[in-house]
Amino acid sequence: MSEAKLDRLRAQAAEIGAVDENFIRVLSQVPGYTEALLDSLTRSHVDGAVDHKLKEIIRIMLARQAGDPYFGTLRSKPAAAAGLTEEMIEAGCGDFENDERFSSKEKWALRYAKLMYTEPKSVDAAFYDEGKSHYSEAEIMEIGTFIAFHYGMQVFTRAIGLKVAE
Repeated sequence: MSEAKLDRLRAQAAEIGAVDENFIRVLSQVPGYTEALLDSLTRSHVDGAVDHKLKEIIRIMLARQAGDPYFGTLRSKPAAAAGLTEEMIEAGCGDFENDERFSSKEKWALRYAKLMYTEPKSVDAAFYDEGKSHYSEAEIMEIGTFIAFHYGMQVFTRAIGLKVAE
């Protein structure tokens, strides 16, 4: 990968707040992966039809489930600019099922994120049928791949003990 591409990806990541220089440094050990992983992480974060604030709550919930302080510490700048507060993040990572601030649509997505790894057998055909009352199939796939990608990256950063750059 060219230095210009890496600089572009660094700038994009800094603009979003999705990763920091330490994560990029780790990825750069495998140059062929750096561009693809950073691009995927960035796209999954801000592209798509699912609300970015909701995806940010899901991302932080997953980091907490994975025991990952790295991704659990980072915050999306676009989500904050759109009005996402720490209070809403805490609510989404807590008892969201009984929180009136979340719609039934948002609760389904948060439940999906919580259950995919903690109770995978409950994410069955009936669960997806319920999701289809709130989301299109494309949006369900967007949420599912977001969950899988981010949780996997969070388990990885936890395993290597990555910390946010100071």
